[in-house]
Amino acid sequence: MPRRLAVLAAVILAVVFVTSPATASDVDDIRARLEQWTDDFNAGRADEACDLFSSEAISNYRGQPERSYDEICALLRKSIADPANDYHYELDLREIIVEGDLAVVRLTWTLFISPLNITSVEPGMDIFRREADGKWRIIRYLAYEEEL
Repeated sequence: MPRRLAVLAAVILAVVFVTSPATASDVDDIRARLEQWTDDFNAGRADEACDLFSSEAISNYRGQPERSYDEICALLRKSIADPANDYHYELDLREIIVEGDLAVVRLTWTLFISPLNITSVEPGMDIFRREADGKWRIIRYLAYEEEL
């Protein structure tokens, strides 16, 4: 019996030490990815903006059809390339919770569209996954536009 307890204790300790808890660097990495996305989008760098999303991404935006990675990137590219309007995002991070290779981010995006003088406040929740290349990418997101 003591041998079984020792083996069980060793297995539990191995699981505890092998499972990597969230670190401040994970939170910092996700924050940096979102801030870089904001800079990339606002500077018109569509390829870089698309890199925030996993190829398995699915978006749910209230009032819009569910979109896949290809559809998300097509919409980003269309907005960035729009010659008639300038789209500019500002980020307000509310919370980042990391558990292993998954993270949940509560945030609010504020979109300014000029010269139409439109402002859209978009609270949402992004689910990130650390992918094989070590980068955190959005695999799912839920968002809606606040009524002003």
